[in-house]
Amino acid sequence: MSRPIALQMRDISKSFPGVQALDGVSLVVHEGEVAAVLGENGAGKSTLMNVLAGVFPQYDGQIELRGEPVTIHSPKQAAAQGVGMIHQELNLVPDMSVADNIFLGQESRNRRGAIDRKSMHRRARELLARVGLPLDPRRLVRQCRIAEQQLIEVAKALSLDVRVLVMDEPTSALADAEVQRLFTVIRDLTRHGVAVVYISHRLEELEQIADSVTVLRDGRYIGRRDMTGTTRDELISMMVGRPLRELFPRTDSGATPQERIIVQELDLVGDRRAGRSALHGVHFTAHGGEIVGIAGLMGSGRSEVLQSIYGGYAHRDVHARILLNGKVYRPRSPHYAITRGLALVAEDRKGQSLVLDNTIAFNASLAALPELTRFGIVRRRLLRAAVRESTAELRVKAPTIDTTVRNLSGGNQQKVVLAKCLMTTPSVVLLDEPTRGIDVGAKAEVHELMNQLAANGSALIVVSSELPELLAMCDRILVLCEGRVTGEFSRADATQERILDAAMARNGGAETE
Repeated sequence: MSRPIALQMRDISKSFPGVQALDGVSLVVHEGEVAAVLGENGAGKSTLMNVLAGVFPQYDGQIELRGEPVTIHSPKQAAAQGVGMIHQELNLVPDMSVADNIFLGQESRNRRGAIDRKSMHRRARELLARVGLPLDPRRLVRQCRIAEQQLIEVAKALSLDVRVLVMDEPTSALADAEVQRLFTVIRDLTRHGVAVVYISHRLEELEQIADSVTVLRDGRYIGRRDMTGTTRDELISMMVGRPLRELFPRTDSGATPQERIIVQELDLVGDRRAGRSALHGVHFTAHGGEIVGIAGLMGSGRSEVLQSIYGGYAHRDVHARILLNGKVYRPRSPHYAITRGLALVAEDRKGQSLVLDNTIAFNASLAALPELTRFGIVRRRLLRAAVRESTAELRVKAPTIDTTVRNLSGGNQQKVVLAKCLMTTPSVVLLDEPTRGIDVGAKAEVHELMNQLAANGSALIVVSSELPELLAMCDRILVLCEGRVTGEFSRADATQERILDAAMARNGGAETE
């Protein structure tokens, strides 16, 4: 490659108490290049990038930018050197506006030194439009969806004069149309010589956007390949140290005649301030042993369907006729849903599904506590045995069940969420982005678990922004646009093109099937 080297990291090592996170890792990125970094959760990808971004000031090794050795011991120093980073764990201030977050620390000021909000709002609208996000810059970030927050992070990075931009899982909550918009932004940056370091578990994305790929495993450098001519099987083998025969191990549908859940005329009152989409007459069924997918663009109402069924909204805002296992069911609260055989894996696992500073045992048993108590007293021996069994079945990697959940990788945190659901023995499982931000090995294990749940007679309703995942794992796919059902496809009839056509229908177009 004849392009000048923008970034070179040599023999980077970083340790934490009891853990060698990086052991002599190297990375080379050229100007105008999209350099992918791959590896399982815990491989050291984010740690390496946090060293570059100044988040971890103490490390061994050398960093060079444009051929010159640099010292980076703080995010401020990294920014001064032209390094920007979009973190996997979004670094936005929830109670500040979108514009204030984008320009935090670099606010526009007028001649009197006061903050020039008019100028900031105008510039924020331009940056948001660039990433395809028509948001009011005055909206509070806490009122924005996870996918919108990801794009706000991208807009924030674009506001800086970066020469090296790190993107850590920037598309994990984005649907295909938003991903393509982001790729347009990335290509525009590289045309202007910006070097992009791109971390993603979505191998199909890398085939579209990456020029090279560097693979890490267990904190060590495994190898670098040109993306052209490198197969997925080769990359997976480098990442996990073994071949994965099938990423989507969906077995033949074992759907039974029993309708686990029937949803008719589901309406939800929208709430613009909370970033909640309205629903209009949504309807579907799910049988025992069946996996039903829900597809749609950001803001189509996918997550709102699951939350409405689960009792996540005030009951006065939700109107529907629902039969659950043949009985009338009215969403009241998550607790009520759990007692009726429903389980939810929420999109925001850290904000909605986990207590990060508590243990695996505490989190995994939380929903099943009524079954693990007697006369109001927790039966600790029974609880710990049940948690050990559930986490062993899911192959959660942790020293003990007393490990704090915050210290686990994203994939293992997701497995703890799934363990919590399994301990309630649900008949209907609602999964919102179940493989978001987890590595290819953990993803295959989640897919295998989905198969097992279906084989045991549960009905699964799955929201995913990854169309290949829905196409491979689902028996039927429901498509939403603007809160309405605009298509429903069987496994045999579904294609990416047909789903996207239905997802981009306007004004609640007629159903495709």
